[in-house]
Amino acid sequence: MQWNELIELEQLEAIVNQSEEQPVLIFKHSTRCSISRFALKQFESEFDLHDKIAPYYLDLLNHRDISNEIAIQFNVQHQSPQILLLKDRVVVYHTSHENIDATELKKYI
Repeated sequence: MQWNELIELEQLEAIVNQSEEQPVLIFKHSTRCSISRFALKQFESEFDLHDKIAPYYLDLLNHRDISNEIAIQFNVQHQSPQILLLKDRVVVYHTSHENIDATELKKYI
């Protein structure tokens, strides 16, 4: 799977704008957590919306400031692992931990 890395706080504005043209997925991942690692692998094996969703990967350990800003900006409690789907500048779907399921995203496209 080809991820766009979310590594700078300034990228959030561009991602929000991009969501007006195409849904955007943010996958928040903790590289030290086995649950997060399992969720990421499972998600990547199920994900088949490459041409419909722009996927972004956020390494929480290196970029907790971005995760905090996401929680504030979108009024979504921080979780890890967690996915958020943005469409038309708002979060239309989010979930975490064992509820992360790539096939669920099709309902929101």
